[in-house]
Amino acid sequence: MAIGQFGPALADVLRRTGDSRSDVAKIAHVDASTVGKVIKGTRKPSKEVMQSTIDHYDDGRLYIAAAGEVTGGATVPWLNNVDLHRSSVHLKVLEEIGEAKEALHHAPITKTREQLNQSDLAKIKTAIMESVEAITALMHYVSVLCKEYCFSYIGIWREHRSELRAKKYIN
Repeated sequence: MAIGQFGPALADVLRRTGDSRSDVAKIAHVDASTVGKVIKGTRKPSKEVMQSTIDHYDDGRLYIAAAGEVTGGATVPWLNNVDLHRSSVHLKVLEEIGEAKEALHHAPITKTREQLNQSDLAKIKTAIMESVEAITALMHYVSVLCKEYCFSYIGIWREHRSELRAKKYIN
């Protein structure tokens, strides 16, 4: 079985908090061996295990990992081989946004699909890929800054949704 992102993310939270697998088991209403299997990647985490642990720890990496588990990877991956210091992430966000902005300027999206040639399609795909890279950088930025400055990760997203509702962008 392939190891998902949630187990390593949960293991990282336990290292940082000093909590044990038994502590997580109580939070998630499962036994410690189930938590161990989730961490090792030999068992997929259930929705209930993911929800209870992300609610309890309010950790951006756990939220990102849970999204990865649920979508089969069609979301931002956690970057575990990069410098995640707040300053480094800040600079990377600025770089990625700049690259995305440049690619967006060159994407010929005013044309219909039938009017596009291969070069046009390549420019659109580049704009998409640069946008995904910017989204990845931004998600890490939000996660890192929430943790660094003790903002609730879920609280930030709830506030954002509230603002979207107030603007009538969502119900």
